[in-house]
Amino acid sequence: MTGSEQGRRRRRNTRGTGERLREEIIAATKDLLAQRGRAEEVSIRAVAEAVGVTTPSIYLHFEDKDALMTAVVLDVFRELDGPMMAAAEGETDPLMRLRAYGLAYVRFALDHPEHYRLATMDPAPSPRKELDEMLRNAAFAHLLEAVEDCVAAGVFAAGDSLAITLELWTTAHGVASLMIAKPHLPWGDPEEFADRVLCAAALGHTLTPPSS
Repeated sequence: MTGSEQGRRRRRNTRGTGERLREEIIAATKDLLAQRGRAEEVSIRAVAEAVGVTTPSIYLHFEDKDALMTAVVLDVFRELDGPMMAAAEGETDPLMRLRAYGLAYVRFALDHPEHYRLATMDPAPSPRKELDEMLRNAAFAHLLEAVEDCVAAGVFAAGDSLAITLELWTTAHGVASLMIAKPHLPWGDPEEFADRVLCAAALGHTLTPPSS
């Protein structure tokens, strides 16, 4: 049965299932992104066919494609938090926890290159909303918490924890994005390379005195 046939035969959502359909739409969009490699190659109609609904059903949840892609970006960052937390489970040293988060971040990006590309390299469809949501998401909050714990423990010199977090995020993103964009460069073992770069960035904050 084709996607359009599924759409015609799908039963109307019962009360309370609208959120489930929204989640299915986001999941289908992520699957199509992984298959096709670019957001430009994923249409609302293709998403509807993948889910098994009519195209107008998508617009009941997302006003346009930009709104859908913004939802996908935010979902990618929510998904990222799971591997980060798992990697640092049981780690009491804040610096080692920060290291575990960074390595998990890079691994996630390399395992989900098209999702990561959309989330961090493509222009934001809704810049203000996406920025606000990203700075509130759990993955970023846990990075910030680890940095604040490093400052509180005297591991990092006192300073702006938010600025430090953004700097370390920039470092992890630089490693991940270059490995995705230029996979044939002689990186060596990706995990070891990422570890060296992330540790060097963190070490800089243990040596940098606070600004006067």
